[in-house]
Amino acid sequence: MIGRLRGVVIEKMPPQLVVDVNGVGYEVEAPMTTFYKLPHLGEEVMLFTHFVVREDAQLLYGFADRNERRLFRDLIKVNGVGPKLALTILSGIEATQFVRCVHDGDTNALVKLPGVGKKTAERLLVEMKDRLKDWNNAPEDFSLVMSDSDAPMPAANQTDNSLEEAEQALIALGYKPAQASKAINAVYESGMSTEDLIRHALKGMV
Repeated sequence: MIGRLRGVVIEKMPPQLVVDVNGVGYEVEAPMTTFYKLPHLGEEVMLFTHFVVREDAQLLYGFADRNERRLFRDLIKVNGVGPKLALTILSGIEATQFVRCVHDGDTNALVKLPGVGKKTAERLLVEMKDRLKDWNNAPEDFSLVMSDSDAPMPAANQTDNSLEEAEQALIALGYKPAQASKAINAVYESGMSTEDLIRHALKGMV
């Protein structure tokens, strides 16, 4: 089991990044809530991870803190929720918002997420309620290593194809191509980074 990675961010392709650990590049899938907090390329990062082994693949998922990883692990225990859907849920809604939805029995917010129908939303509320009873007592545990978490991405890290990259990221998270394109174009402004486009597009859809 790989429980934690500490290395240098060498690639960002939402929702995937590559972390170089002593010359070995680890491909990591991460929710967008973690992506927003990542340092710039070439800087050090530490992620809590969850390793999934399937017959056709070995997948590594990375998270900003233990609480986010814990929520991911609780989600994949729910019947009908796999790692991909759990990643989509955590990308489309903050962990604290999700917990609030569960406590309040709010299915309306959950069904707006791709792959979450009414039955799945109801199942999430029922199965997650007991698991999240002590959530408010869980300690804050942010472990990303960053030079300045609030600093905007510099122009050198922005690319001319940020629109395409943002659309592909939403599609990878489960949104339909037409839905992803519409959401991205609705919030696009010149100079926006891929991460900013995804952040604003997801907020507009929830």
